[in-house]
Amino acid sequence: MNNIVPIGLPKRPGLAVRQALLLENFALNRRTSGDVYWLKENAEILNILRNSGAGLLPDALEVYAPFYDTLEDRLRFFPQYYRFLLSICLDLEDLGMKGDTGVRLCQRVAGSDYAAAELSDLQRAETRHLLARRGQTGSDPRLTARLHTFINTPQTFSLPNKKAAYELTHIVFYLSDYGRVVPDLAPEAMRSLEFAGLLAWLDQDVDLLAEVCIAIRFAGGTPGEIWEDWLACESAGFVLMPDSPDGGPDAYHEYLVTSWWAAQTGAASFPGVSDRRGLSICRVAAGRGPLRSISEYMFRLGDARSSDWHQMRGLLQTVLAEDEHRILEGAAASSDVFDDFFQGFARAGN
Repeated sequence: MNNIVPIGLPKRPGLAVRQALLLENFALNRRTSGDVYWLKENAEILNILRNSGAGLLPDALEVYAPFYDTLEDRLRFFPQYYRFLLSICLDLEDLGMKGDTGVRLCQRVAGSDYAAAELSDLQRAETRHLLARRGQTGSDPRLTARLHTFINTPQTFSLPNKKAAYELTHIVFYLSDYGRVVPDLAPEAMRSLEFAGLLAWLDQDVDLLAEVCIAIRFAGGTPGEIWEDWLACESAGFVLMPDSPDGGPDAYHEYLVTSWWAAQTGAASFPGVSDRRGLSICRVAAGRGPLRSISEYMFRLGDARSSDWHQMRGLLQTVLAEDEHRILEGAAASSDVFDDFFQGFARAGN
C-alpha cells in the first residue's frame, strides 16, 4: 500500500484566469473592433466585470491597449457610438487600465451635449450616469422625475413587453449606480420589478429574470426564492466552445448576465474555461414557458375571462400541459403580488 502514487485531477483555472481568457476572446476572437457588435459585446462584458467586483490579473486588460489608444479618434469620427465608446473607456480605466482618456471623452460628450440628440430617456439616463463617473453633470433637470414616472407604473409591466422590462431594469441600474447606492424606489417601482419578474418566469427567460433579480437586489429587495433557485440551475447549463460565432447569435449575453447575478449572490460565476482559439457560448435551454399558451387561451375566452386569479386558476389547469401548469403555479407561489399582477395581465372587462 505504501507504493500507491496518488493521481490528482487537473486543476480548474481560478476565476481571474477564466475572466482573462474571456476578455481575450471578446477583444480578439469573436469579432473585429470595427464591428458595432464588437462594441456592444465588449461594453457588456467590461461593464459586468466592473460591477461584479472582478479582481483581474495584472495584464488581463493589455488586449485592449491598442483600442484604448484610439478612443479619442474614434469618438471624433464615430460620435453615433459615443455611449459604447465612453462605457468601454471608463470601465477599462476603473478595472485598472492606466490613463485619463475617460476624463477627456466625458468633457467632449458633455460639452457637445450628445444626449440632447437622443429620443429615449433611457439613453439620456445612461449618458448621465456615464458622465457622472468623471464629474460631469447632465443637462436635463427633469430626467429623474420622468424615469420615476415610468417605473412607478406597475400596470405597464403586467403585460408582455420585453423592451419595457429591460428599460425598467436598466433604469434601476443607473439610479442605484449598479448597487453602490440605495435608489429609494417607491413601492410602485418595486411592484413593477415583481411584475416584470413574473412575466420573465412565465416565459422562462433566464436573461431577463437574471436582470430583474439583480435590479431587485440593487433596490434593497429580495427576489423570489423560486426564481433564484431556477437561475442557479440554469447557470450550470452553459457550454463554452472553441469557435468564434459566424455572425449568428449565441448565448453570450445570458452567460454574462447569469454570471453577474451569481456574483451578487455569492455563487460560482463565469463557469467553464474558454479556449484561446475562440469562443462560442451555447446553452442547454430551458423548456418553453407557458406565457404564450396562457395569453392565447385568455384571448380566446373573450368576455368570459376574469381578472380574478382564483377564478381562472382551475380553468387554466385544464388547458395547460403538466410542465406549463407547474411553472404557472410556481409563479403564483413566488410572489406576494401575483393576484395583483394577474388582474392587469388578464385584461378583463373594460
